[in-house]
Amino acid sequence: MDELITAIPTGISAFAATNLDDLVILTLFFSRINTSFRPWHIVVGQYLGFSLLVIASLSGFFGSMILPKHWIGLMGLIPIAIGFSHWLNPESDSSEDSNEETQKPPDSVFSSLLSPQIYSVAAITVVNGSDNVSIYVPLFASTDLVKLLIILGTFFSLVGVWCYASYKLMSQSTIADILTRYGSSLVPFVLVGLGVFIILQSHALNPLALGACCLCLIGIVKKYKPSVEVEEN
Repeated sequence: MDELITAIPTGISAFAATNLDDLVILTLFFSRINTSFRPWHIVVGQYLGFSLLVIASLSGFFGSMILPKHWIGLMGLIPIAIGFSHWLNPESDSSEDSNEETQKPPDSVFSSLLSPQIYSVAAITVVNGSDNVSIYVPLFASTDLVKLLIILGTFFSLVGVWCYASYKLMSQSTIADILTRYGSSLVPFVLVGLGVFIILQSHALNPLALGACCLCLIGIVKKYKPSVEVEEN
C-alpha cells in the first residue's frame, strides 16, 4: 500500500514534467486529421514512441546504459528532415492523396499497423522525449520492481489521457479553426525548431555541424521529391 501511495504521485509528476510539450504537438497532429491520417494513427504512434522511450530508460533499472545521450540527441535530425519535406514537397499533403486513399481497398489490420503515419508520430514522440530518458533512467534506477510497475502503469495511463485531452482541444471552435487553417503551415516550423533544440541541448552537434547536416538534408529531400513524382505518374 505504501508503494502505491508514493509511486502514483511520483509517476504523475515525472510524466507531467517531461510531457507537457506533447500536448501542443498532439493537438497539431489532431488538427491534420483526414482520410489518410486518422486519430488512431496518432494514438498508436504516441504509444509506440513512448514505449521506445521507456525501453531505453529501463537501462537504469537494470544497471547499465544502452544508448548514450548524444546518440539519442542525433535523432533530432528526424523531425528536421520531416519539416524540410513538408516545405519542399507540399503536394504530399494535398487532397488528391486523400481521394486516392478512399479509393483503395481496405487493408488488413496488420498492414495498417505498419503505416508510415504511425511511425511518423512515433518518431516525433521519441525525438521530442529524448530528454525524458535522462529523467526516467535515474527514476527507474531508484525504484524496486513493484514501484516500477506502478509507475509504468501510471505512465501508460497518462499517455491515453494526453491523447484524449489533445483531441478535445480540437473540439474548441476557436482552437480548432486556428489549427485547421494554419496547422499545416505551423507543423514544419515546430518540427524543425524541435529538432534543432534537441540536438543543441544534448550537445550532439555544434551549430556549424548542425547547419551542414541541414544543408545535406535539404539536398536529400530535393532529390527524393522527383522520384516520388515519377512513381505517382
